[in-house]
Amino acid sequence: MRFAALLLPLLLTACATSGNGDGRVSVATASNGQEFGGANCSVTTNSGSWSVLTPATVQLGGANGELRIICNKPGYRTTELRLPPYAPTSSGSRVGLGLGGGSGAVGMGLGFSVPISSGGGGYYPPRVVVNMAPQ
Repeated sequence: MRFAALLLPLLLTACATSGNGDGRVSVATASNGQEFGGANCSVTTNSGSWSVLTPATVQLGGANGELRIICNKPGYRTTELRLPPYAPTSSGSRVGLGLGGGSGAVGMGLGFSVPISSGGGGYYPPRVVVNMAPQ
């Protein structure tokens, strides 16, 4: 039960991320829940590559393949994040994760699913936070 309570904020954040489809992605960096700026990040899709200093907003255009972000900052480990584009419609494939538990007649369940797309079309999330670990 305690494990589920600890995961709830993370799962709700994942559920709350929805794309607006305009091709812009805001990139931020954080460590231990605290956002910080000044990380050098490479943002790459099948359409091209962009170098940014966080926090930044990148105009990627339409989704084209996997979104790959690699960030570096002195004092932190190099971190890579890969995200498939969200499916253009609700009829696309979905990846899901569920968490449940309880005993006897009392139980608790929690779950979410994320739409995915393997190729062109769709959109990227409007905001991505890359969590970096200190060295």
